[in-house]
Amino acid sequence: MKEPKNKKRKINNSNIINMKTKFSSKNLIHTKKMRITLIISIIIFIILVIRIGFIQFVQGNYLKELAYKQQTINQIISPKRGNIYDSTGKALAISAQVDTITINPSKISSNNTEKTKELKEKVAKGLSEIFELPYEDVLSKVSSDSQVETIAKKVEQDKVEQLKEWMKNNEVSIGINIDEDSKRYYPYSTVASNLIGFCGSDNQGLSGIESKWDSSLTGTPGKIVSYKGSNQQEIPNAEETYISAENGNNLTLTIDLSIQTIVEKYLKQAVDDNSCSRGGNVIVMNPKTGDILAMASYPDYDLNSPYTPNSYLDKTYNSLSTEQKGEALYKMWANKSVAETYEPGSTFKIITSAVALEENIATSDKSGSFYCKGYEEFQDVQNSTIEISCWRDEPHGVQTLRQALCNSCNPAFMQLGKKIGAPTLYKYYDAFGLFDSTDSGLYGEQKSIFQSLDKVGPVELATMSFGQRLNVTPLQMITAVSCVANDGVLMKPRIVKQISNTENGYTNEVPVTKVRQVISKETAQTVKSMMESVVTSGTGRHAAVTGYSIGGKTGTSEPTESNADEGYVASYVAISPIEDTQVVLLLTLYDPQGVSYQGGQVAGPVVSQMLSEILPYLGIPSDSETLNNANSKNFITVPDVKNKTVSEAEKALKTAGFTVKTYIKGDPNTLLVKDQTPKPGITLAKNSIVVLYGEDSNVSTSVVVPDLKGMNASEATNALKNKNLNITIEGTGTVITQDYSKDEQVPEGTVIRVTLKQILTDAH
Repeated sequence: MKEPKNKKRKINNSNIINMKTKFSSKNLIHTKKMRITLIISIIIFIILVIRIGFIQFVQGNYLKELAYKQQTINQIISPKRGNIYDSTGKALAISAQVDTITINPSKISSNNTEKTKELKEKVAKGLSEIFELPYEDVLSKVSSDSQVETIAKKVEQDKVEQLKEWMKNNEVSIGINIDEDSKRYYPYSTVASNLIGFCGSDNQGLSGIESKWDSSLTGTPGKIVSYKGSNQQEIPNAEETYISAENGNNLTLTIDLSIQTIVEKYLKQAVDDNSCSRGGNVIVMNPKTGDILAMASYPDYDLNSPYTPNSYLDKTYNSLSTEQKGEALYKMWANKSVAETYEPGSTFKIITSAVALEENIATSDKSGSFYCKGYEEFQDVQNSTIEISCWRDEPHGVQTLRQALCNSCNPAFMQLGKKIGAPTLYKYYDAFGLFDSTDSGLYGEQKSIFQSLDKVGPVELATMSFGQRLNVTPLQMITAVSCVANDGVLMKPRIVKQISNTENGYTNEVPVTKVRQVISKETAQTVKSMMESVVTSGTGRHAAVTGYSIGGKTGTSEPTESNADEGYVASYVAISPIEDTQVVLLLTLYDPQGVSYQGGQVAGPVVSQMLSEILPYLGIPSDSETLNNANSKNFITVPDVKNKTVSEAEKALKTAGFTVKTYIKGDPNTLLVKDQTPKPGITLAKNSIVVLYGEDSNVSTSVVVPDLKGMNASEATNALKNKNLNITIEGTGTVITQDYSKDEQVPEGTVIRVTLKQILTDAH
């Protein structure tokens, strides 16, 4: 039976379950958690962006370089180090071809681990035996993870051939590299060793010129760049980049090997003969240019084995500690000319004399200028009386400045220092370059040691006036004396003459440098004349050289009480010739233990030996040569100018090198020369005077001949020049005879012949 359409159906709720817990679905994300997750994601993203930016912009270059290193193999091509030559072109330091042995450990391998191990052990054994290396050290390198390991450097050719033979016999063709390299050699071993210096195993200069000029000598390394993959193996057939090495520059020094050899021979002899416990030093300089012609220290050492003690050091070397051995080697390598200072002693009196003359505080030959009673008295800071004695027990008495220099009289120079005053002395010390390094281009150059001006009292002023209680380097001292020898012009010392580019052949001349005019030419000539007197009639007589004009000054400085073990320093500085000086030589002997410690007796004879060979070698003519050689550059023959017009004759004589004085009344362009003095055919020194008389002149000129006895050559020359007279000289020393007697009347231009002879005196 159908139910009616409009009748509602009754729902049965008995099967419906009422849930009292809240509904929760795992497929839905809670809004709050979703927000937190989003924020964290944004923060992480920002951090990543910052990190990427840091890597890209801050660490980018570093990481790029690191990646490049990991992906590339750089094989360095060593440049050839430049050579060092003396001024005449003789090689003092050269780079010879040698090889460097390296290995690529990863390439020394076989089919399996066991065979690879055996191969590495065999290679290590072979390399250790050939190159005389510890097996364990070599095995460690062969087994390392490094791309390249160095086995041996500077390998000689016989060892290379031995290695090649071993590789052939053992069928090892890869992993062992023989790379071209160079090794430093010094052909003359010990010659100029303290000056030249040496190189280390990597061809880097470690001392001397080798170190000071290392950047010029070294050159720029080249390289071969190849690439490797992620497995750290070289990529086969990959393109290589070749960057060639630029070889170092060659240096030409001012040193003359012949002069260097001469001075080293006599320096060694002097140090040995006089038992100089601290060795010796010598410098030879051209005062006109500042060129150092020779520079030597003794004891020296072998540049080809610089770490081997010389014979002096070897006596105690094994008893020294490791630190002491290092210090001893550094001292052995040191160049005493610049690396050590010393008290110059009486050689410094040259400087004091020059200052006094330049400031018109003294003249060279004024009688009674100084009085030596054997000592001078001073008050020190505690008002105690101090006596500073002369070197000689017997006082010198009354003296001129020339005599004081000849006698090396300390009291006279203490008196002179007091007259000059410390401020003026310091002004000239500065001008002579004694306060500063000479900037010579030499390794290890030290500065001088002087009291500050405000601390110079009477005692300090007294001692420094004769060269004590102040310290200078030998190079500073000879540079100052060279200034006097060069007519008062200070030159900068020069050790490197040329720098030559070995790639393009371009040569750069190192210029001769004039620093300043310190004293006048007239003052310099007077001081040189006084120095000549020191040799001819003073304490410096032992440095005389037959046939040559020599000027000199002795020096003997005593140690301070605190350094008594250093002993005396005996020195001698010499110049030659007096006119147109071309050589200055300074010899310094430290702590002589022989029969004497005084500079005149110990150093003087050695200077004479050196100059007797150096002067002829340089082509400087002796007096006997110049007197008998009309073609000498310093001596000329008087031409016959009679019957020429006065103007023509005057021009011809001046062109030849003479000084001319004329006696005429009319026009020199039309008047003829009637007579001349001296007569034609006589050979005279340049700048000698020729007197001309015109045909209209009835003047008969005459002058009084001065007394020349006891004078040295330059004194006699100047005395006659002041009278318009000429001179010819025989012998060396002081005048003992003159062919025209004193007070005799002779015509202007007359030639006075004098004979000189050495006079013996005490030597200090």
